[in-house]
Amino acid sequence: MQNKIHGVYLVTDRPLCLHHKLEEVVQMAASGGVSLVQLREKDSTSREFLELAMHLKFILSPFQVPLLINDRVDLCLASGADGVHLGQTDLPWLEARRILGKDAIIGLSIETKEDFATLTKEDPNPQLEYLAVSPVFDTPTKTNTKEALGLAGVRWLKEKTDIPVVAIGGINISNAKDVIGAGADMIAVVSAICSAKDPKQATVALRNLF
Repeated sequence: MQNKIHGVYLVTDRPLCLHHKLEEVVQMAASGGVSLVQLREKDSTSREFLELAMHLKFILSPFQVPLLINDRVDLCLASGADGVHLGQTDLPWLEARRILGKDAIIGLSIETKEDFATLTKEDPNPQLEYLAVSPVFDTPTKTNTKEALGLAGVRWLKEKTDIPVVAIGGINISNAKDVIGAGADMIAVVSAICSAKDPKQATVALRNLF
């Protein structure tokens, strides 16, 4: 599955879908060559979240693009999604792995150097598909994170691990090339695709930077 941890990673945000419905944004991003999609819904009920996840899974299946669920291991199981993205305060990744199985894609946010030290102390070889430098730049879409780690943070984590590195937070077409140059295997974006007039072309433009 590590071959999927390369390229463009769409993290959804319905309020930022300015020109199209979320489902249309996801379909256009998939047709533009997005590698992963994460469904992030902070204000939905569990039932609404499940219905949306199942619908997005249906949309993405013909493109063979995996769908990840933000935080919610239970909704990942219920929807048949391909995995989860976990933050530092979510269910521990070892528990998520036990519940979801060895084939699930599990990614973990790394917000500080201490987070990484704790992870490798618990398990020197954590069975994770990716680690996310979060945030690289300050961004209004992630308000509960610590200080931005910058390009130096991307380089630091890339040097520390063989696990693929995803960069997230404030990334757009103007700075994505620098983030990739710093060592990111994948760039996760929100508004750069969700708010684009043409999400397919926005995805293609980002993908072509690799």
